[in-house]
Amino acid sequence: MHCSYSYNSGELGRENLQSLIFSPCKLQTLQSFFGTRGFLGFNLHSQKQRINPRGARVFPGFKLQCHSTTVVLPHKNLSRKRKKYGGVLPSILRALELGNNVEDTLNSCRKLSPKEQTVILKEQSSWERILRVFEWIKSHEDYVPNVIHYNVVLRVLGRAQKWDELRLCWIEMAKNGVLPTNNTYSMLVDVYGKAGLVKEAILWIKHMKLRGVFPDEVTMNTVVRVLKDAREFDWADRFYKDWCVGKVELGDLDLESVADLGYEMGSAPVSLKHFLSTELFKIGGRRPISKIMDSSNTDGSARKPRLTATYNTLIDLYGKAGRMKDAADVFAEMLKLGVAMDTITFNTMIHTCGSHGDLSEAEALLTKMEERGISPDTKTYNIFLSLYADAGNIDAALKCYRKIRKVGLFPDVVTHRAVLHVLCERNMIEEVETVIAEMKRSGALVHEHSIPVVIRMYANEGLLDKAKLFLEEHILDDELSSKTRVAIIDVYAEKGLWAEAENVFFGKRDSGRKKDVVEYNVMVKAYGKAKLYDKAFSLFKGMRNHGTWPNESTYNSLIQMFSGGDLVDQARDILTEMQKMGFKPQCLTFCAVIACYARLGQLPDAVDVYEEMVRVGVKPNEVVYGSLINGFSETGNVEEALGYFRKMDEFGISANQIVLTSLIKAYSKVGCLEGAKTLYEAIKDLEGGPDIVASNSMINLYADLGLVSEAKLIFDDLRQKGRADGVSFATMMYLYKNLGMLDEAIDVADEMKQSGLLRDCASFNKVMACYVTNGQLIACGELLQEMITQRILPDTGTFKVMFTVLKKGGLSTEAVTQIESSYREGKPYARQAVITCVFSTVGLHAFALESCETFLKAEVALDSSVYNVAIYAYGTSGKIDKALKMFMKMQDEDLEPDLVTYINLAGCYGKAGMLEGLKRIYSQLKYREIEPNESLFKAIIDAYRSAKRHDLAELVSQEMKFAFDGKQYVHSESEHELDEPPPGL
Repeated sequence: MHCSYSYNSGELGRENLQSLIFSPCKLQTLQSFFGTRGFLGFNLHSQKQRINPRGARVFPGFKLQCHSTTVVLPHKNLSRKRKKYGGVLPSILRALELGNNVEDTLNSCRKLSPKEQTVILKEQSSWERILRVFEWIKSHEDYVPNVIHYNVVLRVLGRAQKWDELRLCWIEMAKNGVLPTNNTYSMLVDVYGKAGLVKEAILWIKHMKLRGVFPDEVTMNTVVRVLKDAREFDWADRFYKDWCVGKVELGDLDLESVADLGYEMGSAPVSLKHFLSTELFKIGGRRPISKIMDSSNTDGSARKPRLTATYNTLIDLYGKAGRMKDAADVFAEMLKLGVAMDTITFNTMIHTCGSHGDLSEAEALLTKMEERGISPDTKTYNIFLSLYADAGNIDAALKCYRKIRKVGLFPDVVTHRAVLHVLCERNMIEEVETVIAEMKRSGALVHEHSIPVVIRMYANEGLLDKAKLFLEEHILDDELSSKTRVAIIDVYAEKGLWAEAENVFFGKRDSGRKKDVVEYNVMVKAYGKAKLYDKAFSLFKGMRNHGTWPNESTYNSLIQMFSGGDLVDQARDILTEMQKMGFKPQCLTFCAVIACYARLGQLPDAVDVYEEMVRVGVKPNEVVYGSLINGFSETGNVEEALGYFRKMDEFGISANQIVLTSLIKAYSKVGCLEGAKTLYEAIKDLEGGPDIVASNSMINLYADLGLVSEAKLIFDDLRQKGRADGVSFATMMYLYKNLGMLDEAIDVADEMKQSGLLRDCASFNKVMACYVTNGQLIACGELLQEMITQRILPDTGTFKVMFTVLKKGGLSTEAVTQIESSYREGKPYARQAVITCVFSTVGLHAFALESCETFLKAEVALDSSVYNVAIYAYGTSGKIDKALKMFMKMQDEDLEPDLVTYINLAGCYGKAGMLEGLKRIYSQLKYREIEPNESLFKAIIDAYRSAKRHDLAELVSQEMKFAFDGKQYVHSESEHELDEPPPGL
């Protein structure tokens, strides 16, 4: 076989881990690992095919047959050793490997035979060296050019992607009269295909056909593999089937539709037109026309491939195309024709079954593999490891990993990448660290592509120190590529960990190796996520000084970042610079700037950017028009909004839900019911119907117009569909409350609370206000506590509700005025004092005392209003001793008691029956040491009533009437009675 078969590592799907799953290696058994379970569905039997009693499987008809369950078919031993050469060859090869002077080394040798020359050429891995060796060989007068030598040289040049040198070698080959063979074409298709130049690879087959060479089986297999790798499954199948009947038909293959895969391989592919016009297709011997067709198929019958590698390729082709029955038929054909199976055959079948959801069939294949004396290799385990991980069976995946060493094999780089990916994805830190420790002991390094995966795991768990140590250790082992650095920075960027991303970005690297532009772009993203816009801009401005120029992505990212942060002036400046640099901004970039201007209410600027966008030839999309329409709708400018709606239609852009919803908002702003209703009905005809924003806009419009039944109709529809949100409920509460329908408002508030829709300050405020209006002050206090528990900070609206609670709850006007004044002046702990006061007023004393402790532990000087709240909180909860201690502490701080202090103390004395204290306060009031105050009189009266001295309460009540009627205080009998010391004190 003149073209060795190699299984393409990228054929197993995702680049991450299911690539690189196959390669030959001896292994023993997995049977003990899988246990004694029966592997159903892989029924190998004689002539009659039995019906599967289990019924339909994942892939009906995927059953494999052979003629006997006892015959062991031949299989291939794929272990490969480097050839040992005799004579002078070993010393020549060593000298060439170590020395620089190729010619001197070869001149010192005796005359080499053509076979020895071929061996020396084959053993050269450097394309420069093989050209020098070949030139030396050709320099001899008796040298006869032969196709084998040219094939070897062309292969090395192709693998090194030295296309110009390959072209010159091909021209020379033709000039020397050397005709290309099947081996030549097979090799050329292979190297071009592996370089990702699929179009050019297929053109070699056209060239082959023009030169009258019919592809042999190896060449056919190579073409099928290249097409398969390009995911041109139908063409691969057609080429194979045409070959079987002696045809090569590529005339109607649309090469422009075939994707080249090699743009990142270091050499940009030439165009098809240029390729066809080069010497490659002008030069080359032409065979006699009689030899153009297949000469080996003289009887006209369909040929069958005989090589194991061909069947392996076909199985993988049909598996990737999802044609499971065809894959099974190919496998069965191997059995029928007695084609030797190898490890790759079974690995391919196992992966094909498992990746299409038939894991039990894959397990059954493993058993049959062993029955035929074919040992699983490391990559067999890798396949099962990946399959079990994808199925969520982590224990089985880890057993696969452990089994590799147990049976005497060694995990390879794919094994380690796979197991680390599986464990890191599930944040299994201990297991990951165990695997890494095992790798260290065996001398294996963590693959570069696994480093970002491990760091993401540590970042997910907040173990940033461990992530840092891990990275530092592996940077010492090996310099990271730019692609890996980008991946690591992106991990930190996504988490908002800009400092960690910065450490990687500015971290140690090889001297003279500049940062790639993608690294700058992802670092800009990290700063943007953390809202460090100045750092992002500074990095952008400085990158040119380090030899890296911003690209289109850099500008687009910065503009979108600044726009998202409402830094629209900076975004506009960079947009201008971007255009000066010759880059054309994306529609998304223009849209970000327009949306930012619209959001900030700077609509003339938004219009300027829109007009610039149209002028430079960037077609606006529905998002651009949606931003403009929404901006004008928010300001109630219906005419402008409708104007852009019409422009949108002129550009052939259909209005979506967002645009129509914005127009509904515009009509709502100006109270235009008919226009809004028309648009709402139009949205109903769109897929999905009105969204929650459109429905809420209509409810809001009906609420403003006082149309209860219409609003309720939409609201009830939203509730039934489970789509009503906080805005829907709040708007209905507003409607019911404004119309005096308090019972209905409370019902909506209760339902909103039970629905778990209280998630922000605004929603809490709406419900609390509804409860206060209905006099449900305790429920309001409970909601306030729930709000605090959810760590939602009260806003101005919340405090407005709280002051209403204090007034309705019976707190004295003076106390409310005092604490409200402290809040508005922003005095220390005034906000906490208001919350404490609310809890005390509504009777939630446990919450009040807990809140009170917060500011009493403060190390800053407190205002007298805060002490008054503390006295009030302790007094109303019955903690009189603590209330009086607060009063003494207030005096220790040189804060004089004020009217609110006396009102609160009166309440404390009354609850404790401390008539002496009440007498002192009353005496100060009586002798005008305290200005006569109705609230204080009432507090004293209430205190006497609390102390069960209703008689004294009545007397003070009379005194209050006299005081506020302008009469003099009289020393009556009652005064003497009030002066009497309280009994027991």
